[in-house]
Amino acid sequence: MLRLGIVGLPNVGKSTLFNALTAAKAEAANYPFCTVEPNVGMVEVPDPRLDKLAEIVLPKRTVPAVVQFVDIAGLVKGASQGEGLGNKFLQNIRETDAIVHVIRCFADDDVTHVMGQPDPARDKEIIELELALSDLATVEKRLDKVKRAAKAADKEALAELPALEAANAALSEGKPLWRAGLSADFLEKLGGMQLLTAKPVLYAANVTDEELSGEEGTYLKALREAVAGEHAEVVPFSAKIESELSELPADERAEFLASLGIESAGLDRLIRAGYSLLGLDTYFTAGEQEVRAWTIHKGDTAPKAAAVIHTDFEKGFIRAETASFADFVSLGGWKGAKEKGAVRSEGKEYVVQDGDVLLFRFNV
Repeated sequence: MLRLGIVGLPNVGKSTLFNALTAAKAEAANYPFCTVEPNVGMVEVPDPRLDKLAEIVLPKRTVPAVVQFVDIAGLVKGASQGEGLGNKFLQNIRETDAIVHVIRCFADDDVTHVMGQPDPARDKEIIELELALSDLATVEKRLDKVKRAAKAADKEALAELPALEAANAALSEGKPLWRAGLSADFLEKLGGMQLLTAKPVLYAANVTDEELSGEEGTYLKALREAVAGEHAEVVPFSAKIESELSELPADERAEFLASLGIESAGLDRLIRAGYSLLGLDTYFTAGEQEVRAWTIHKGDTAPKAAAVIHTDFEKGFIRAETASFADFVSLGGWKGAKEKGAVRSEGKEYVVQDGDVLLFRFNV
């Protein structure tokens, strides 16, 4: 399951986006610090392939993959020193896979901006600094402990110490770790600390309705310029449109988007960007009981993919009966695919491909 933590300044559209994505109805209003307790919502991953499989197999139930969104209180300048609500809620997003940084990219006198007027580059830097200072407190605490252990010649502490010192140096300058140029080895050693600025980041740009179907405005261009060179993606969306979409029946949403000249909902684009950023793929299981989508990392072998269903599947893995999505659909399911020789028997070294339909054989 993909887990995304939503951050941003107050009144940038975080809770409106969260409401639209999850239909959880978190409080959203035109004043700062509206979200006090963290909101957690589950969203189904849109995947038309799942519906096609269900049409063929006719299962008792269809289960899509899901994404968990966590929305916390808006951060303000000085949050790490206790300004606003402070950064005490940041702990709630340390377990997420990536950060969704919502940035307001439009001016509106009727919607208060905590800094007066929007400035995407400035707003981005404020949140980055607060996340970095939160990480710094975590690293400093760990560094003190590891230094004491290293003096006693503890091998694990000696191995961890250089990574902690490098992280401490970057964070002390207010530099997020995703821009600090740390080696993969150092980042791996820091992994257990769940540092916020070591996580991949998506920028969700809250724009006007017109910008989604027309030319990009000054604020959105400024945000793209500010993130140039980062391993990140900017996903424009309109909190207003997403809110309206969430109120419509599923069969009317495509028509509504078409009427606005928009190809896809912000939710779809945000989830696709998250999968791409984190290197995720989807495989399917298809039987009479259920057709289901499962999320894995690109490059996962068949046993690793099996473990997503249950760890026993990986431990007792024998083989995976495999058909591509295209073959499974065009040949009418398992029976037709087997008759045409399109079902392969794959072993432990097989790297699962996006869209594979799998049946695992295992012995526990």
